[in-house]
Amino acid sequence: SIKYDGHKQWYQRRVRGDELSSDEKDDLYRDIKSVDLSSHLRSFKKCMQKQKDSPTQTKEDNLQPLPQDACESVFISNETNEYWRNIGLKEISEGKVALLLMAGGQGTRLGVPYPKGMYNVGLQSGKCLYQIQAERVQKQEQLAAERYGSSKAIRWYIMTSEHTKKATVDYFKANGWFGLSEVNIIFFEQEMIPCTSLDGKILMDSKHSIARAPGGNGDLYRAMGNEGILEDMLKKGIRSVHCYCVDNILVKVPDPLFIGCCLDRQSDCGAKVVSKAYPTEAVGVICECNGNWKVVEYSEISSETAHMVDSEGKLLYSQGNICNHYFTTDFLSKIIEKKESELIHHVARKKIPTISEIGEKFTPDKPNGIKMEKFVFDVFQFSEKFTVLEVARNEEFSPLKNPPGAPKCSPETCLEDLSNQHKRWIIRAGGTFKNEGLCEISPLVSSHGEHLKELVNDKFFSLPLHLEVTMNGYHNGHCVNGTNGLHSKL
Repeated sequence: SIKYDGHKQWYQRRVRGDELSSDEKDDLYRDIKSVDLSSHLRSFKKCMQKQKDSPTQTKEDNLQPLPQDACESVFISNETNEYWRNIGLKEISEGKVALLLMAGGQGTRLGVPYPKGMYNVGLQSGKCLYQIQAERVQKQEQLAAERYGSSKAIRWYIMTSEHTKKATVDYFKANGWFGLSEVNIIFFEQEMIPCTSLDGKILMDSKHSIARAPGGNGDLYRAMGNEGILEDMLKKGIRSVHCYCVDNILVKVPDPLFIGCCLDRQSDCGAKVVSKAYPTEAVGVICECNGNWKVVEYSEISSETAHMVDSEGKLLYSQGNICNHYFTTDFLSKIIEKKESELIHHVARKKIPTISEIGEKFTPDKPNGIKMEKFVFDVFQFSEKFTVLEVARNEEFSPLKNPPGAPKCSPETCLEDLSNQHKRWIIRAGGTFKNEGLCEISPLVSSHGEHLKELVNDKFFSLPLHLEVTMNGYHNGHCVNGTNGLHSKL
């Protein structure tokens, strides 16, 4: 076939005499055979053509702010928030909720050689991002059972990459699945896409292997279809899927309020947003473009457009995307079975390590190729009933992106944001602090500030403070040599 001949010819071009051993030749052949050459070429041509046809001004001419009937906010009514939360807890209690975690990223930018989800930002408890999220899952199951008498388990689907899957699975096993049942944690893997030179040739990582990179978090849909994730969701009776990224230390998972809001509005797709801190903040904005829902990257919006305001002086394009989404399984079925092939890769020009003409590995000093990526929010355009829920940044969004010491999105800023959140909860519940310092409340004690009044009302606390659940009740634990030393019972 043409496809086979293409693989064979490419393989023959790459093998130079006796340069490769027999094993290396086999590795090279398998690597080449794993690439759908015609599909890869089509994807490359489509994404390059899209970039050529879509200058910033053309995009801006077609932009419209989100219509009010698509927008909701947690700031309007506590009564409505509680109504939505109860709807979501009901959904959880009936076993209709799943979490979809995108955790393919390594901790390279943080200066560590392991997956980002294993990172501890410096909490007194020593907990990593995975453990914090696992305990939040347990708490929501508990709250659903308290509200409705019983609760089924929340299934947690975790998308890893080639570089993070084994380390992540091994870490969960070594930590006893963080108190959850192993059968309800399902790992799957996103695709590694060949890296391409600027003129469309596939780059080599070595003489016997192709240079590859993750296909972006939008590869989620292909991976869900190929690895049976959607099938498993449908078999388990899942209706509501809460999708998020691993690096947000404040993420509420699953969030019954968000789920309840989308169910109440009969939405097939939803997104949480935060108001931009300032007009030119480097965050994607959710808006309408050519009549479709879309996330427009900050680099695609001019300063003039970013500063536009409405009659009340509010920014027109203020809904900052925080990669926190809701999908129905019906919507995911439509995407995976009918629409995934319509998603066009985005182009990222990068300095990609490759080999020279004489086969030596080198890293270029300027971009030499592109990585093709799809984004999870590219599917918004296919929603028939879209909901945007505005939430409080200081309660729900503090991403870990940069290494220690960075001024923004660093371990220090994440630690401070979580500590400040927990201090607010205690003050709101009637507690008082005697001094300055860190505060940590285990998700098993409280997930959003609930049930704290009976613990802290009219009490004075010295910082650092760490509230944790033990066999004997709630304790103030202080981290001692990396472990939790449990001290005075509250």
